[in-house]
Amino acid sequence: MTKKPTLSFLASHGGSAAKEIIRAIQNKTLFANIGLVITNNKNSAISQWCQENGIKTTCISTSTHPDGEQEDKAIKHALTAVATDFVILSGYMKRIRQQTLKRFSNKILNVHPALLPKHGGQGMYGDRVHQAVLNAKETTSGASIHFINEIYDDGPIIAQQEVPVHPDDTVETLRKRVQAIEAMLYIESITQIIKNY
Repeated sequence: MTKKPTLSFLASHGGSAAKEIIRAIQNKTLFANIGLVITNNKNSAISQWCQENGIKTTCISTSTHPDGEQEDKAIKHALTAVATDFVILSGYMKRIRQQTLKRFSNKILNVHPALLPKHGGQGMYGDRVHQAVLNAKETTSGASIHFINEIYDDGPIIAQQEVPVHPDDTVETLRKRVQAIEAMLYIESITQIIKNY
């Protein structure tokens, strides 16, 4: 039998994609083990949800580790301690540093709320991305699942799914349409990666 890979998560706020992926593992529709959820915000909704649902969680941030290198080392050690095979980013608002990147090279996945390489790069996250899509008068947007590297939104793209952009869209309506496809696209992408694991 193929070894079940262990997935761990990094999230800053609600962690909606992380929740859906964890539920898929619990429902046995995703062939994986749950490692832990790391948040940089101890009061985040994902931290609360993990505590309520018995998911191992820890807070590692500049509050717990003021030095960036020490913070990076702590994240790497926490992931390694639970034998993490793949790291799933779910609205994680901080840059992944070198020690963690090196230890989990081509093993860290992210979801971006647009069709990369468009509307990516430093500072392009959340509603800023949707606003950029609307400003550019795009007729389609969507979600991209990609591996990360040291350059923002530059790593290899694993999968993409389009959604239409309507003439009367606002940031809020476009965000809802993109978010509606993100978790399933993430789960499908992880499933494919696991098959080749």
